[in-house]
Order: sequence, then structure tokens, then C-alpha cells
Amino acid sequence: MVHDPHRTGRPASGQAQSAQVGPAEPGGDRIAKALARAGVGSRRDVEQMIAAGRVALNGRVLTTPAVKVEPGDILTVDGQVVNEAEPARLFRYHKPVGLVTTHKDPQGRPTVFEALPAGLPRLISVGRLDLNSEGLLLLTNDGGLARGLELPATAIQRRYRARAHGRITQERLDRLKDGITVEGVRYGAIDAKLDKAKEGPQGSNLWITVTLAEGKNREVRRVLEALGLKVNRLIRLSYGPFALGTLQVGEIEEVGPRVIREQLAEHIAPENLPKGDRPQFHRAQTPTPGRRARPALAGDAPQRRSGEARAAAEPAKKKTYKAGWAKPKPKARAHPPKKPGAPKRGR
Repeated sequence: MVHDPHRTGRPASGQAQSAQVGPAEPGGDRIAKALARAGVGSRRDVEQMIAAGRVALNGRVLTTPAVKVEPGDILTVDGQVVNEAEPARLFRYHKPVGLVTTHKDPQGRPTVFEALPAGLPRLISVGRLDLNSEGLLLLTNDGGLARGLELPATAIQRRYRARAHGRITQERLDRLKDGITVEGVRYGAIDAKLDKAKEGPQGSNLWITVTLAEGKNREVRRVLEALGLKVNRLIRLSYGPFALGTLQVGEIEEVGPRVIREQLAEHIAPENLPKGDRPQFHRAQTPTPGRRARPALAGDAPQRRSGEARAAAEPAKKKTYKAGWAKPKPKARAHPPKKPGAPKRGR
């Protein structure tokens, strides 16, 4: 973006001035959409940034989101110039327990974005997973794409596996298909399947697969707790067409451009669709202290071990013979040939 002083009247001193910008003029993108596409944050996040005086257009601090950005404008957030939006990119990340899905946490807890490896663009999350939840978290550099995938109207299915303590029947879980109201909040249709239950001295431990299309804050936990269950582990298995698959805890992998064009074109502006077939970033492990390997889940492909790994893991088996069986004679060791003229032993 380059500066156009004839249109903006930017002060010569270069210092940002707080000003109330008039109604948006025809043409260009609204400021919230432009920053969302650049990966700064969702449109709601951008509106909050504007209200806090953090966004400036050509040196003037904005006080309203009713502004449009035209080619040649300079946008800054917290004094940093925002570059032109790059093509949309999407990543699958296996979020561990203990990370907060936010860029900055007021309580100083470790965040998802602090744990990501170097070499990635500025990313925002598609929805969230709370501190104690794990599993698939989609990350993108395109705020418009994130918003499109999050909207309830899009009705994108999210699938979870929950471990809970308590007792429940499939019949009671089936009632969630009609929706449920918990503490004044109405939740839409939820498909819940009781996978297995194990009775113990203190009650029953359950595994339940939950599929929903809204994704409200802590929805799975609140709904199951309303049925008398205590969720003690929650794993997101899939989000729309994207699955956790074989990603290990802390791993991140980029979705290929072709898949993005085929699956998400309706949520991305045509000029922002990626080209090519191969992703720029390959699977990498994020340095997550104290991470634990996730359990094997239904649908996972078996992991193959190399011959050396199998040999190291499996102890050597000693061959045994049944009583009365003839044992093979030990092989005679071959003696080296005698040298000509060598003296015989004993003489």
C-alpha cells in the first residue's frame, strides 16, 4: 500500500491524529473486512481494535468501522503497517491441553500462538477450544474464511469425543436431537452416541461421540453436564471436512491449496483463493512441554514400525523342542587351511 496525500491529507509530521472519519464512500472494502482478510483478526476483533484506538488509516486514528479502504491506503495496527492480504491459507493443528486459544492472555497462561513453530504467517483460529480441551483446531490467515466457517448459519458439523463420569442411556442422549435449553441458552440439535461405559466403584466412566453444528462457547460440556455427566476429557475429532487424523499432539500441518479451492471456495473472495497444488509449509511438531500422546481413536490408520524398531521392541524368542524330538547337531566350525610346511602338533 502506498500513501496518497491528495485523498487523505496525511499530516506532514507523520504523527497519527485521532479523527472521526465520515461515512464510508463507494468503492473499496470496509476496514473490518480488509483487516480480516489480512489475518489481523475477525471482523468483531477489528471493531474492538478500532474502538480502542489501535487502528489508523493513512496516519489518522479511526474511531468508527464505517470506513472503506482503497488501493494505495496505508493501514496500521498498533503502529505496525498491515501488508496486503496474501492468498488464503489453512492449517490443521492438534491442540494440547493447557494452551489458551488467544493471542494474548491477561492471566499470562501459555497460548496456542506462542507454541506455533517459526515460519508461519499471522494466524487466527477458526472457533476455539478451551484450556482443558484438545484435538483439531483450524488456523487461517484469512479472517473472512474464519468467520464463514464459524457462523451457525453455515451449519458446519463439528465432531467430538467426550469422556465423562456418571450414568446415561442412549435414549436420554437421543433427546438432544430436538435441542436443549441450559441456563437460558438454547442449543440446537445435537447427535450423541454412547460408545462404551465401564462401571467402577464410584460410578460409570463413559465415552460419548458428539456431533453438532453450532459450536457455542463450551457447548459440549454444558449440555452433558445438564444431563448429570461430568466431562473430564474432550477431544475434537473433526471440523467440517477436516479431520484430526494422525496428527500427533502439538503437530501442525498446512492444508493444500487444491483442497482449499475445492472445499472452501464459497467462503473465500475469488481474488484471495490460493493457486498451485502444494502447501508451503509441511508438518511440524510444536515444542509443547509436558505433552502427552493422544490415545488411538476410531478411524486412525495403524502406524507401521520399521524392522529395526520392531526388533528393538520385541525380545528375541528362544527356540524350544518337545520331549523326544531330535535336536539338530551343532554346526562344526570351519578350521583355517594349514600353511604348507607347518609342523604337526605333538612332534
